[in-house]
Amino acid sequence: MALKVAVQMDHISSINIAGDSAFALMLEAQARGHELYHYTPDRLAMIGDDVFCGLEPVEVRDEVGNHFTLGEKQRFNMADVDVVLMRQDPPFDLSYIAATHILEKVHPNTLVVNDPAEVRNAPEKLFVTEFADLMPPTLVTRDRGEIDLFRAEYGDIVMKPLFGHGGAAVFRITRDDLNYGSLYDFFAATFREPWVIQQFLPNVKHGDKRILLVDGEFAGAVNRVPAEGDLRSNMVRGGAARESELTEKEREICARLGPSLKEKGLILVGIDVIDGRLTEINVTAPTGIRAVAKLGGPDIAARVWDVLEAKVKG
Repeated sequence: MALKVAVQMDHISSINIAGDSAFALMLEAQARGHELYHYTPDRLAMIGDDVFCGLEPVEVRDEVGNHFTLGEKQRFNMADVDVVLMRQDPPFDLSYIAATHILEKVHPNTLVVNDPAEVRNAPEKLFVTEFADLMPPTLVTRDRGEIDLFRAEYGDIVMKPLFGHGGAAVFRITRDDLNYGSLYDFFAATFREPWVIQQFLPNVKHGDKRILLVDGEFAGAVNRVPAEGDLRSNMVRGGAARESELTEKEREICARLGPSLKEKGLILVGIDVIDGRLTEINVTAPTGIRAVAKLGGPDIAARVWDVLEAKVKG
């Protein structure tokens, strides 16, 4: 049965198809014969309980510089769409939150992936604290005194904005770092929300593993190794993808998280693990599908669509 699939994303012209998981999901949907539509979040319109949107039919191709063709925009009642993939990149700001409220009007009759209410209630750097025993020591605050106490106990720390993404504004501060005061002032002037402060894990130099779970089950993994001279392993920041198998500890982490993810309707999730310690749970637009496939790993896009088709037909 062909499904009507609408993809809410940053404009398709702007994406890097080599690493874009939304694009991987679109290629798989198209290969299965589903009707594929493209739109950006600013087109959503809510009138009472009805949600309307201008959708463009889209054809996708795995060709750099020639990866899409858009048809003429059509106004749809989103209740007439079978699946919405909510795949625009963060920041997780008020615009993002507004989109989750609007899409909540049509879910689950129209299957929104991931569940918009649960995405809203599971900010990646806060949701993870529900599993604090799996994490490195972590503080969430913007209070200087609390950060001072944490730093005095753990020495080397990492500071990052609570709603940051893609490795932006992630800093390591050593025990005797003279830039600490200036960095605190910079964060205080730049970010209104609290910040995340974690104990620095030296083994990040060996990689920050991205593990993908589909409907609560392990689906694939890639180890992201930081570029020389950089703390951050994000591939958009120059991190290199390496083939990876799960350790016993990482399997335990997946087993702990899986039931909660499944219960919340978080169908595609990416978790980050450094040296056996869980650091983030990514539920907005997790990446890694194409990197896993390029390294000879499982076809995660196919697994996602197996799950989605079963849910719609069931």
